[in-house]
Amino acid sequence: MNRDKQALKTYSAQISDYIKKALLKGELRPGDKVNEVRLAAALSISRAPVREALQLLVNNGLVVSVPQKGKFIKKLSAKEIQDGYLIGGILEGAAVAMSVESLDDDDFARLNSLLRSMGELRKTSADYGEQLADLDIAFHDALLAKTPNRLMVEQARAVCQRRSKFLLFNHWPEAFTLDEVVERHRRVLAAVNSRSRHVIENTLREHYIELGERMAGLASRPAGT
Repeated sequence: MNRDKQALKTYSAQISDYIKKALLKGELRPGDKVNEVRLAAALSISRAPVREALQLLVNNGLVVSVPQKGKFIKKLSAKEIQDGYLIGGILEGAAVAMSVESLDDDDFARLNSLLRSMGELRKTSADYGEQLADLDIAFHDALLAKTPNRLMVEQARAVCQRRSKFLLFNHWPEAFTLDEVVERHRRVLAAVNSRSRHVIENTLREHYIELGERMAGLASRPAGT
């Protein structure tokens, strides 16, 4: 039984990684059907564990199951997008405020380095969307690195990284210019530097509210506009 559970966990990780990479590359989009046969063939896995692993992704909110039709990549409504980012902002703001006194010089050096890397992306590649997403995740992970309440961190990541960032990735280049992205994260870092819990919570909440509004607008546009 333990071996079966470990195998399922391994399959689930493989399938989750495969789907996320397909979303980042534009090979899969919200609303697309997930073909179990093709997925099993691509990963050299039998269909039974694929079916079980996809059910775990349904539970995690990345995939939805439609009776008699199959499983599809989750398509978020405008309200779901805004609500999700609001919740993420509240949780992350509280988590960072809780642990800000634990952040040391090395942590701030890491945050500043990531911010510089964001600003330099234009020099390295014209197509930097995936790199920017990775840097954004790394920046927010660094903010949360010292938070003792890992359940709070897990919930914040689930809303803002594991689901929304992959399901809405194709809208990222349109949401903010690179300069705007850098400035938004500079404001967050300045708030953390202030060591004021009130300022940190307000700044991160507004950071995510603004992102949610932009993403909701883009995701609700008719196709082709």
